Amino acid sequence: MHRLLTFTSAILVLGMVGCKANPPGKVEAKTMTFAKHHIFVGNKGQTNPLPSDANTWADGKEAFSHYCVACHGMDGQNTGVPFADHISPPIPLLNSKEVQSYTDGQLKWILDNGISPSGMPGSKGTLSDDELWSIIVYLRRLPPAGSQGAPDIYNH
Repeated sequence: MHRLLTFTSAILVLGMVGCKANPPGKVEAKTMTFAKHHIFVGNKGQTNPLPSDANTWADGKEAFSHYCVACHGMDGQNTGVPFADHISPPIPLLNSKEVQSYTDGQLKWILDNGISPSGMPGSKGTLSDDELWSIIVYLRRLPPAGSQGAPDIYNH
């Protein structure tokens, strides 16, 4: 009986080690991007009521630095985030075409509601609408990758 359990355990361990998820192919990735942009993420027509100026950008950078940097880095491009390459699904670069092609209203919807099961939390009730809209202004004009350094939480 002991040999059978040992053999069975070994088979299970080998089976688990052999399990590997492959990254999505081009068709699968394009299909999911289309679905997110046109079906799953709401508020497509909502516009940002805040001006896209230096003051709003600075406010957005400040709000971003309190709420978003742990996963997205100070520059929105995962700079200095030690686990960014090991998360599944991957943490998107906020300057990527996929993220930047969302409308302002859709970005607000994502910030309000999060994206399950990706790990992106919703912030409804945590941040004010003005903070969220200012973050979107910041996202539209992100600083160059690495220019802001690593988040302080990872420098200790």
